[in-house]
Parts: sequence; structure tokens; C-alpha cells
Amino acid sequence: MKKKQIIPFIITLLFMIALLTFAILQMKQARTISVNGYYFNTYITITAYESNDDLALNDCLKMCEHYENLFSRTIEGSDIYRINNSNGNEVLVDEETYYLLQESIKFCEETNGAIDITVADIMDLWGFTDLSKPNTLPDSSKMDECLSHVDYRNLEFLGDCKVKLKDPASHIDLGFIAKGYIADKLKDYLIERGIKKAIISLGGNIYVIGSKTDDKGFNIGIKDPAGGSEIIDKLEVKDSSVVTSGTYERYIEVNGKKYHHILDTSSGYPVDNDINGVTIICDSSMYADALSTTCLILGEDRSKEILQKYNAKAIFY
Repeated sequence: MKKKQIIPFIITLLFMIALLTFAILQMKQARTISVNGYYFNTYITITAYESNDDLALNDCLKMCEHYENLFSRTIEGSDIYRINNSNGNEVLVDEETYYLLQESIKFCEETNGAIDITVADIMDLWGFTDLSKPNTLPDSSKMDECLSHVDYRNLEFLGDCKVKLKDPASHIDLGFIAKGYIADKLKDYLIERGIKKAIISLGGNIYVIGSKTDDKGFNIGIKDPAGGSEIIDKLEVKDSSVVTSGTYERYIEVNGKKYHHILDTSSGYPVDNDINGVTIICDSSMYADALSTTCLILGEDRSKEILQKYNAKAIFY
């Protein structure tokens, strides 16, 4: 090869190498990555599309562990555990716990106590927090005792991230809203990391980042709220949260009758209406989470105003 021919050959070779390198990088970026874990008493999956940021997804699992250690009422040392075992003394909590408690109280107030964060002891009385226990109906005298301490107004905000339970026998459970708050935080983090397409699944709480294609969103299947694994509905969503609450999620069976875990705070017994499940679509997963339980309790007609307030859509089953 003559000297004059070498230079164009080298330029062409370098150009081809650059194209090949770019193609390899693009292939690397275009892969789908996923992590799984068990937190909040459920299996979770976080999947990112067209990304190679494995570290971001592993960080999400660390975030889940962090939030579980803040919001769980059964993990010793968590903020909620310390409040519930404070004997009425003031407790200094993390600023995120303080915020989430304030948001929870809003739903208690807006529903006049139909949602009440102090139902923890009634949940325990039914055995919903430990499904390995024998299935029996609660003792009526114990139920009356527990009901006498169910009142969200027992939680007092003292400022500077300090709270107090005015009734030492009241106990808090944030199960109706915590996973939604956590999904929002995971979503924000993934977006900060530059991930544009992802699905966060925390049990029945799903957040979709971006869309499947420019024209189509991700398809989310809705299981039969009466139980079983059949998909009875499909939703196409972009940049939204989809949260479903149903009477099939947790229940006990006594003498052939099922008693689900979504409780009427006036009686202590499961809510008895014609709603088996509610799916909420909303920009905020925290609000979608809270609304899914709220709307199942209130029913379709009574839910219209609160759905409008939070700019959410609902499907009642």
C-alpha cells in the first residue's frame, strides 16, 4: 500500500472503530435491568429500560430498607415503633416521618375518621398482621376496648419533628399510605439518575416512569379483586401511579366466611359494601395509595369529591 493510500485507510478504519464503539455503547445502554426484594411485607420489583445504571437500582433497594426502618410499626427502633411504645411521651422523628404523618392525618380529617391511622390494635386483634395465627373472630369485649382508643386526634404535632400520642393506648399504622410515599421517592431518585423509562412495583403499588414508546404507554394488568390470578382489566399509562386495593389482599376465613383487612373504624369489622376493589390512577403514588383504601371504604358516590381534589381517576370493581 502506498503512503498516499495509508492516510485515507487509517481515517476510514478509525471512523469504523468509532461507529462500532458507539454501537456497542448503545447496545449496552439499551438493555433492560431489574432488581427484586422483599420489603413492606410484599415482593417488590424495580425495572429500568434502556439503561445500564445498575447502581441506581441497587440504591433503590437500600432506600426501601431505609424507609422500612422508619415507617414499620413492627421493627424495633423505627419511628412508628418508638411512637407506639412511647407511653404518651413526646418522640423526635425523622422529618420524612413527620411529613408522612401530617399527610396521613389529612385523609383522616377529610373522611371524618373513616380512615384512621390509630387502627393498629384492631388489625392485630383480627390477626391481619400475623396470618399464621388461628382464624377466629375477635372477642367483643376486646374489640370495644380497642375501639375506645381509635382516634386519629390522639396524635399531636409539637413542631420540630416531635410528636406525641395523647392516649398512650393508641397505636399507629401507616399501611394505607407508606408504600405510595416510598414509590414517589424511588421515582424521583431514578429520574434524577437520568432513567427515562422504568416500572416500580411495590406489591399493588405501581409507578410508571415514561412510556413504552413515543405513542404508547406501559400496559398494567389489574387482577380480579374477588381473588385469583385472572387479569380482568388492562390500563395503558405514562408517568403515573396505579394502585389497587381489594378485599382479596388480606383476609381470614371463619366458618366459611371471609373477613378482609379493610376495616370500618366505627365497628372494628371489615367494611361491608358492594365494592370488592378500587384502582386509582394519579400522578402521586402517595395519594393513589391513600385514595385506593379511602375510596373502597367510602364507595363510589362518596368518593367523587375527594378524587376531584387530588386530580385522580378511579375504577371501582
